[in-house]
Amino acid sequence: ASLVCPICGARFEADRSAALPFCSPRCRDIDLGRWLGEKYTLPVLSSADEAESNRTPPPSNGAEGEET
Repeated sequence: ASLVCPICGARFEADRSAALPFCSPRCRDIDLGRWLGEKYTLPVLSSADEAESNRTPPPSNGAEGEET
């Protein structure tokens, strides 16, 4: 299967790479360096976002979407 390296964009055959999902150990090391250097981050909910996501929706009065 032909893949595209997420670091350099090179096309390569998956069965020929020992560094999947990268095309080479060099690109794998570049990616690791970016993680270690905190160039990549994972999204974190702020306490305001958490409070918003934990709120229950208001009760429906049944008027919306009713047919007459």
